[in-house]
Order: sequence, then C-alpha cells, then structure tokens
Amino acid sequence: AGPGSYTVGTMSERFDCHYCRDPLQGKKYVQKEGRHCCVKCFEKFCANTCTECKKPIGADSKELHFKNRYWHDNCFRCFKCYTSLVNEPFMLRENNKVWCSNCTAAEDAPRCKGCFKPIIAGDQNVEYKKMVWHKDCFTCSQCKQVIGSGSFFPKGDEFYCGSCHEHKFAKTCAKCKNPITSGGLTYQEQPWHSECFICSNCKKQLGGKRFTAVEDQFYCVECYKECVAKKCAGCKNPITGFGRGTSVVNYEDESWHDYCFKCTKCARGLANKRFVCHNGKIYCAECPKRL
Repeated sequence: AGPGSYTVGTMSERFDCHYCRDPLQGKKYVQKEGRHCCVKCFEKFCANTCTECKKPIGADSKELHFKNRYWHDNCFRCFKCYTSLVNEPFMLRENNKVWCSNCTAAEDAPRCKGCFKPIIAGDQNVEYKKMVWHKDCFTCSQCKQVIGSGSFFPKGDEFYCGSCHEHKFAKTCAKCKNPITSGGLTYQEQPWHSECFICSNCKKQLGGKRFTAVEDQFYCVECYKECVAKKCAGCKNPITGFGRGTSVVNYEDESWHDYCFKCTKCARGLANKRFVCHNGKIYCAECPKRL
C-alpha cells in the first residue's frame, strides 16, 4: 500500500478553484493532476472512496492504496482480528477485505473435526479418511480418553480405543464372559476362547480335536473313555460313540456295542432282533430251547 498522488498546501498566489471558482489565495487547497481546487470541492469531486467504510478520503486524511483500491489509514485493518495493517504484511481476499498473515493462515488451515478450530502448521494432528483432528481432540467415543496416535477402531462416525471396543463390540466367551479379542472358536453357535474350551478332566484344549459333550462338560476322547463312557457288558471296553460300534444297545442297566450284543451260545448278532435273557446272559430266541 502507498500514499495518494496529490499535494496539499496553502495558496500564496492568486488562483481560483477549478470547480467552484472561489479564490484560493490565502486558503488551503489541493493540487491533483495539475488542477487546483478547494478542500470542499476536492472531497466532492476528486477524493477516493475508502474501500472499507465507503466514505471519501479527505485531503487531511492519510490514504493507502493497493491494486486501484483505497483506504483511510485507520480503516486499513485485518477483517478478522482488526489489527492495523499499516506497514504489515496482508492479503486481499474476497469482498475486498484485507487479512493479516496470521488470520489468513488460520482461515485456510484445515478444521479439526473435534473442536472445529483450525489446525495450523506445527500442530500435532491425526488424519483418517480425509478427516483431521488435533491430537488431543481425537478421543474415544465411549470413555472420552485421548486416543492421540494410539490404535483405534472406527464404527461409522465414531471411534473407540481398544479397551472400549472390546467391551462394546467383541464377542463374549460362553465360559468366562470376557471379550474374545482374537482367535477363539464357536460351538453350538456360542463363542469361546480357545483356552476356555478344554477337557473337563485333563484340561487340554479341545479346539480342532474330537471330543464328547456330556451335559455342560466337554471331554477329550481319552478322558471320556476313562472317566465317563459306559463299559460294554460284552467286551468290557468303553462305549465311546467313535468309530466302529457307534450304535449302542441298552437293556435294563447295561449297555453293549451293537457288535458285542450277541447270543452267548451261538454268537449270532442280536442287535435289532428278538433275544432272551437267562441267568443274566443273552441268547437268541432258539438257543434257550437247546440248553
């Protein structure tokens, strides 16, 4: 910005005002573009209009100009913070408003999604999918603690720290009721920690292994044979339900593998056939007649 291009003085010679023809000798006058005029006519016909206040810039006022725009010196202030910009760096923005460099930087800076204030150079920030926060404004939607540059979990427009995400969204183990953060397995549509889905007897993990469920307890094959399975009244081995002999014959308080349920005398298989019990032993329908 610079001063206006005219001179102001007191006339000592005889001159008349270029506009109203009043004599100027002994009076204050303005000379502009080779013409002499009184102060009143200058403000009426010659003075520049202040871009800010829209009033004429009188002969006694200090004038600043930039790119064919003019201001009173006391009107040349930052539009945002009102700081005087005389002899200061400035930016001419929309609607002919002048801004100081600090306000220009703040206005053009990205806005924090948390506090909506500008993020200026040097501020620590967090960026995610074209959104930006001050580091201290990036907080957990649940506990409100600062996430900052730590790990987080997005859910729609909300963000959660690891702990809150676990408690709010992670599946809960059917046994210990704590969140399952990784791994785990599913049995009968219920989630389990791998370390919680174990044999009730030997405590070995059962994930990926054969097991048997008895009411609310789980057993590996070995422990089920040893501790839980009924013993076959024929071969005296456990009836596990695995492999050969998955079918079981129950009679009174005893059980048999289907291939062990046979006539004591002729060894004919009796599963799904008529049989006779005599003196605690099983016979086909014909053999008791031969005893």
